[in-house]
Amino acid sequence: MYTQSMDTMAREGGDNAPRVMEDAALQARFDERIDAGGFIEAKDWMPQDYRKTLIRQISQHAHSEIVGMLPEGNWVTRAPTLKRKSILLAKIQDEGGHGLYLYAAAETLGVSRDELLAALHSGKAKYSSIFNYPTLNWADVGVIGWLVDGAAIMNQVPLCRCSYAPYARAMIRVCREESFHQRQGYDALLVMMEQGTDAQRAMVQDAVNRWWWPCLMMFGPHDGDSTHSAQSMRWGIKRISNDDLRQKFVDATVQQAQVLGVTMPDPDLRWNEERQHHDFGKIDWDEFWRVVGGDGACNRERLAMRVKAWDDGAWVRDAASAYATKQAARLADAQAAQRQAEQHLQAA
Repeated sequence: MYTQSMDTMAREGGDNAPRVMEDAALQARFDERIDAGGFIEAKDWMPQDYRKTLIRQISQHAHSEIVGMLPEGNWVTRAPTLKRKSILLAKIQDEGGHGLYLYAAAETLGVSRDELLAALHSGKAKYSSIFNYPTLNWADVGVIGWLVDGAAIMNQVPLCRCSYAPYARAMIRVCREESFHQRQGYDALLVMMEQGTDAQRAMVQDAVNRWWWPCLMMFGPHDGDSTHSAQSMRWGIKRISNDDLRQKFVDATVQQAQVLGVTMPDPDLRWNEERQHHDFGKIDWDEFWRVVGGDGACNRERLAMRVKAWDDGAWVRDAASAYATKQAARLADAQAAQRQAEQHLQAA
C-alpha cells in the first residue's frame, strides 16, 4: 500500500523526545478514530504495524483474485454451451478487474505493484489455498461459483466496513460482482441437477464432495490459532471472526444444498437446536497447512503459470513504458516551447 516512514530511533546526537510525544499524540488520535468506527484515509497518519498488516492482507487478496482466474480459465474452451462460455469469460474478466482494484488500493500504502508481484512470483507472498485444487470437470466450475465465491462473499462483505477506506471502497464493487459469480455457479449446478443425466448429477455431487472441506478452510484457522485475527479486529480491518464467518457460511449453504439436491460430505453435519446453528465435523488442518506451505495438488502449476504470464507480457510493459516516456518528453518540449514564446512576447 503506501509507506509512511516512521523514525522511532533516536538520531545520533539528537533529542528524540519531541518525536516520541508527537507519535504518541498521533497514535491517540488514530485509536480514537478506530474506536469510534471511523475510517482511515491514505494520507492519514497510521502505525507502521497497521500499514504492514494492510499490505499483507490486501496484496494476498489481490494475488488470490488473479491466481483464481486460472482454475476456471482452463474450462473456457470446454464450456458446454455458448451461454456458459460467455458467462465464464465475463466472470474471469471480473476477477482480473478485482485484482487491479486491490493492487491499486495496496499502492495507496506506498508499495509498488512490481514489488507485490515480485513477492508473489518468488513464493514469498501467499494467496488463498483454495486455488491450489484442480478443476477436474465442468461441475467444478459451478461449485467454484456456488461454494468458493459464496465463501468469498461471506468473507468480503464485512470488508466493505474495513477501517481502511480505500480498501473498503474497493470491496463494494468487488462484492457486487462476486454475488453475480455465486448466482451463476448455483444456476449452472441447478440446471445439471434438474435437467441433466444421472451421470451429470453424480458429477455435481462428486465436485461438492471434493470442494466442501477446502471451502471451510478458506475462513482461516480457528480464532485461537490465528496469528493476525485479534489485532486485525482491534483495528477494524476485520469485523467478524474466522469461526463466526465459517458458521454463517455453513448455515446458509446447507439450506441451498437442500434446494439443489446434493448432500454435504460430513456425517457430523446436523442442526443444533440449542445453539440455533449447524454443528459440523472437524476440519483437516494438516491438509490446510500443507497446501498453504506449497504442497497442494496445483501450487507449483499455478505459480508457474503466473510467472510465465508475467514474463510473456514483458514486451507490453516495455512498450507502454516507452510510449509514456515519449509522451512525457513531447509534453516537456511543448511546455518549453510555450514558455519560450511567452518570453519573446514579453520581451517585445
